[in-house]
Amino acid sequence: MSQSPQGVLPIQTIRQMLADGRITVSAPVPEGQIQPASLDLRLGDVAYRVRASFLPGLGNTVAKRLADFEMHSVDLTGGAVLEKGCVYVVPLIEGLRLPADINAVANAKSSTGRLDVFTRLITDNGTEFDRVEAGYTGPLYAEISPRSFSVLLRPGMRLNQIRFRQGQVVLSDDALRAMDAMHALVDSEAHIDEGLGFSVDLTPREGGVVGYRAKPHTGLIDLDLIGHYPQSEFWEPVHAPDRRIILDPGAFYILVSREAVHVPPDCAAEMAPYLAMVGEFRVHYAGFFDPGFGHEAAGGKGSRGVLEVRCHEAPFALEHGQIVGRLVYEKMTEVPDILYGKDMGSNYQGQGLKLSKHFKF
Repeated sequence: MSQSPQGVLPIQTIRQMLADGRITVSAPVPEGQIQPASLDLRLGDVAYRVRASFLPGLGNTVAKRLADFEMHSVDLTGGAVLEKGCVYVVPLIEGLRLPADINAVANAKSSTGRLDVFTRLITDNGTEFDRVEAGYTGPLYAEISPRSFSVLLRPGMRLNQIRFRQGQVVLSDDALRAMDAMHALVDSEAHIDEGLGFSVDLTPREGGVVGYRAKPHTGLIDLDLIGHYPQSEFWEPVHAPDRRIILDPGAFYILVSREAVHVPPDCAAEMAPYLAMVGEFRVHYAGFFDPGFGHEAAGGKGSRGVLEVRCHEAPFALEHGQIVGRLVYEKMTEVPDILYGKDMGSNYQGQGLKLSKHFKF
């Protein structure tokens, strides 16, 4: 008897999981919710303001722990504001009945991360955020904490996404080198060390801009409004004439990678910290790179990675070309029916330095 292929599950398998009830939903699945290698997760109709972030732990449900931490509830049905600096827990429309050999991992969607909305997935009995044990059966919840801007949310909005795995097939550095030799994963020399290294580009562009920094006191952002907000009301440009910037503690920056990368159609990738022990800054919120990102098969010629950077306790000098993250590649169980790119109206294919889709350019 042959074994099932190991790797990340593609869009066609996710569709089958929905049809089989392995993924449960309390509302019909709209067009575009299923991505090439992930499923967008939708907000339910209530948010619970909690006094602290928490994990339920073994033997506890999220609902039970909410009773310990809830301050008040917020009805989202007519639209409601989640305030900057507060923490909320929102039950999601999707739930899971996973087979014993399927696990999952979650991450913020790109536009969510670029708005500095910190969101993580929580499950019953969970001991880690954004991780779902193989065989999990139960509801899903999103922890949401807007960090730079207050946001207006409604039921059905999609802030995070989930990726399913049969086993876990991370490509070794040797396999990555072989793939780079065949496909040229980056437009420069590849730095491969426990994944494909990402460095920051601080070369001044038009007007001397190398990135953007979130302004501290702004209006709220309605996540349904696309291309609506003047960027100057929410962001200030960052300049680096000597190709160096000093990150301020607590500040949030949008920067871009020096490398243009691509993800072949038979792989998926996830951004991870390069050196966790450095600890001075966090370099990403949204970490999934779908099959076809920047790939010529999906209409791309390499795409830059946008870096969502938050500095921690001490000011930190960031230099041009400094490696700040890495892409970890995994094999797909099969090539997705649809690739990331022009055929699915992807917002960030072929991107450079770019704010979220909510801002005018």
